[in-house]
Amino acid sequence: QLVESGGGLVQVGGPLRLSCAASGNISSVNAMTWHRQAPGQKRVLVAAIDVRGSTTYADSAKGRFTISGDIAKKTVYLQMGGLQPEDTAVYYCHALTPWYEGGKEYWGSGTLVTVSS
Repeated sequence: QLVESGGGLVQVGGPLRLSCAASGNISSVNAMTWHRQAPGQKRVLVAAIDVRGSTTYADSAKGRFTISGDIAKKTVYLQMGGLQPEDTAVYYCHALTPWYEGGKEYWGSGTLVTVSS
């Protein structure tokens, strides 16, 4: 119900844009986020955007990544720049529905980003 795309292999310093779209039973969302999980590490928040357009970034993403999207259309993007090997991870899209729809959380299956030096 959350489908990510745009991952792949990129060289150090290069850009990459991830996309995520919700479909199926998800009728509306309050917020959408990107998380990532590097090998052997926990899944962590990268960036978030809510229905008002407010954004939040992890310190590691500030100044390099930009989250954008149309919450009403249940789509979100992550524009990444200045990529470094430590950005290598599986990136997951996440959506939170409003309380009146149960406040449910949905996760995509992830898209792999590999930064090569």
